Amino acid sequence: MLPSDYKLLADSYPSLAFGDFLCVGFPNPGQERAWAEDSEDLEVLAEWCADAETSTPLYPFPAPGGLLPWATSNEGDYFLWNTTASGPDEWTVTVASRSGGWWHYTGGAVQFLADLVSGALDLWGLPPVRPWVEAF
Repeated sequence: MLPSDYKLLADSYPSLAFGDFLCVGFPNPGQERAWAEDSEDLEVLAEWCADAETSTPLYPFPAPGGLLPWATSNEGDYFLWNTTASGPDEWTVTVASRSGGWWHYTGGAVQFLADLVSGALDLWGLPPVRPWVEAF
């Protein structure tokens, strides 16, 4: 149910913090569905989707093609998978800013993280991430 690159990352690390900005948590093995349907994050996301001023309506997971959170920032931003593709390995990233901005990245979560840390990513108003990673 989750992208294979993300599952590999989850198998390798308990949780990750990128700089002092982005936090990536992982589900416990066998708990992926419960993790994906965490009501607190999805309730916040449902409100944000309803308020989004985008050309295409946005919906939280588990709606068909819904947005599924996989990371958050210490500023309250969400990093989401756009689940509209044919399968998890095709999901792309959407960033939902606490300030109301929505940005789309054409790659997956692990490539997004690599581009973010390397400085190759257009930050869309997000702060730069210091190039250190902490596993906890």
